[in-house]
Amino acid sequence: MFRLLTILTLLVFQLHGNDDRPPVPYNYLAKTNVQQFIEMMHRNYGFERRYLKTVLQHAKLDRDTLARYTGTFKKNSTVGSWERFKLHVVNEGTYALAKEFKKKHLKTLRKAARIYQVDEDYIVGFLGVESRFGTYTGDYNVLDALSTLAFHKNRMQPFFKKQLKHLFLFAREKHYDITKIEGSFAGAMGCVQQVPSIARTFNYDFDGDGASVWDIEDCIGSIAKFMHRHGWKREDTVAVEAHYRGKRFNTLRTGFKTSYTLAALKRHHITPSHPYPYKRASLIKLHNRTHDELWLGAKNFHILTRYNASSNYGMAIHKIADSLKQSD
Repeated sequence: MFRLLTILTLLVFQLHGNDDRPPVPYNYLAKTNVQQFIEMMHRNYGFERRYLKTVLQHAKLDRDTLARYTGTFKKNSTVGSWERFKLHVVNEGTYALAKEFKKKHLKTLRKAARIYQVDEDYIVGFLGVESRFGTYTGDYNVLDALSTLAFHKNRMQPFFKKQLKHLFLFAREKHYDITKIEGSFAGAMGCVQQVPSIARTFNYDFDGDGASVWDIEDCIGSIAKFMHRHGWKREDTVAVEAHYRGKRFNTLRTGFKTSYTLAALKRHHITPSHPYPYKRASLIKLHNRTHDELWLGAKNFHILTRYNASSNYGMAIHKIADSLKQSD
């Protein structure tokens, strides 16, 4: 159910604001596929044609966003290397912010952990990676981003056209000004970065004051619910660092989708640095400038990657959570 989010949740994170070329005015109403979209939204969802045309007249062409999905974008790519995670997310500054965030929101975190039987430190880790604990939720105009990607050819155009449809529905349901909503270059919004279809489907009110993707308490509850629904085991192993010979590892395939017995790993001189309670593990490699780290990932680690299909993403959450455990 969160598969769309796996595809898109910043693809992994938005660490920079808009790039060198700002959005520019564009005559969307001259495009045949835009006129077809207007008629579909009027016919299927009852939107007034005048309103749809007025909104789409406001939409601009975001050339840098489009370049990310047409194979020409180079600067600050959407795939987060481990070095980028360390530079922007997994570092002492983030660990200090995580500690402050946990202290400030401890009551809500403990409530969510109790209701959904998950670990509060990993909720904090999610929020740290997704939005720097709710402080950075994106500064792209979502209408511009989704209009660009819905109406210009790119490798995910049908997906983004669907998201634009849901953006209109989301704004109407929430009484938002659709031209003012901000989020990621891919249209993800709020402190856990939900694309419009997910924001509508999993509209979650955890604190009783109305659901909002920008409300930190709702986001805490939403992450806890996600973890629970995918089978998180509270206080269970997530990942354990492993020893191996040398500084670089290229002997076996690595990644969260791999699965090896501990016996097979031992034959390759890979051993856990701390007790690992299961017979099988994913083999996770983190590529640093001077060496590779190897980690054994358990089922809970797989759940982290269900939100975004990236080993680096899952390890970033784990390391933030682990920093909190070490500071307790």
